[in-house]
Amino acid sequence: MIPGDVPQWVVLVWLFTFGAVIGSFLNVCIYRLPQHESLWAQLKGLNYPPSSCPYCKHRILGRDNIPILGWLILRGRCRSCRHSIPARYALIELGNGLLWVALYMAIVPAGFHAKVEQSCLWSVLCPLANPGWSHDQLVFLLNAQYFYYLIFAEALLVATFIDFDLQIIPDGSTVPAMIVGVLGSFIIGNLHPWPVWFQSSSTLHTLTYVLPTWMHWMLVGPDRPAWIAAHPHLHGLISSLAGMFVGGGIIWLLRVVGQWAWKREVMGFGDVVLMAMIGSFLGWQPTLLVFFVAPFCGLLATVASLRVFRSREIPYGPYLSLAALLVLFFWRPYFSHFESWFSLGPLIILQALMMVALLAVSLVLIRGIKRLLGYREPEENVFDDEWRSGDQLAFYANKENDCGCGEQRSQTWPGTAAGRGSSFSDQWRCGGR
Repeated sequence: MIPGDVPQWVVLVWLFTFGAVIGSFLNVCIYRLPQHESLWAQLKGLNYPPSSCPYCKHRILGRDNIPILGWLILRGRCRSCRHSIPARYALIELGNGLLWVALYMAIVPAGFHAKVEQSCLWSVLCPLANPGWSHDQLVFLLNAQYFYYLIFAEALLVATFIDFDLQIIPDGSTVPAMIVGVLGSFIIGNLHPWPVWFQSSSTLHTLTYVLPTWMHWMLVGPDRPAWIAAHPHLHGLISSLAGMFVGGGIIWLLRVVGQWAWKREVMGFGDVVLMAMIGSFLGWQPTLLVFFVAPFCGLLATVASLRVFRSREIPYGPYLSLAALLVLFFWRPYFSHFESWFSLGPLIILQALMMVALLAVSLVLIRGIKRLLGYREPEENVFDDEWRSGDQLAFYANKENDCGCGEQRSQTWPGTAAGRGSSFSDQWRCGGR
């Protein structure tokens, strides 16, 4: 269902080429966004100063910026100072080109006999299942969904690599995409896999025989509100906003419950914004599925982190991003089958409250068991100062700041800091080393 009946291989070649070019820009985003704190400064920093070698400061020539080939021609070294250029830059360009191709093949069915049911976003409740759509309308909607979720995937890629590098997710990698998610859903409508609300009247009627009478008022209502089909643009806006609220709210709630149970931060606020961005593109029901799939994605990484790197802290953003892509790519064969659970209507709210209570109890029990086993918890911060993004960047870049901390600290006489009256602050910033 490609516009103009263009052969699929021609479309895929162009998509790979453009994807690799955009991958080069994503490398700029990954490198520059964390260098600034405010959103406006992050976005402004993408354009200025021009790209240059971080070691010799020479401008990068246009022919050296050719995606993938530029790195191969230079053999992975700067033209001026011959310092090595990480292969990750070329791999991100290659991977992004492949991502463009894979997403198009998954969303837009190809071939003369292609059917809309072959799209990875198809389900009996999705907008594509509307019998009133003409062929041209389906072609437009499928390709609109592709570009909509392509922006989504690019934002996830940028946030993932920044979080891997620095364990932070700057607003520049999520907030602009979140705005696109809301506006795109409002302008086009019919982009999310499921409507914002649906329920199965037959299932709810069956539950009236087992649930108490005072709950029967929750088991009535239409399978799908009529205004959803009558006002698709309004529905798109409400669905996107509901996804933002549920996605960001569930991670924020996890932060609050984790802080109460473990007396320490368990999730960063960047993860809250990332999950809100995911919700703005997927809607609230698929976002809940992302929340439950992400722990399985991070399980192997956690085991490797404990056994290989001996680290108890892992960035969670990459696994939220991976789970979001898995839900997107495998929606039709696997995740659309959760329709029966979400069709329980208002009973989902009661289930959600029970799950939050069980989560709180589980965290408290885990903390108690760890204490019984003699596990020593990390000391809590007693200083009023805040560890800022500049301190984080300096630490991971092995650079010296005011207290000379980082993974390669400078050896200075302790009396110097004492004379400045900053010895205690320096000890906190350097982790007590």
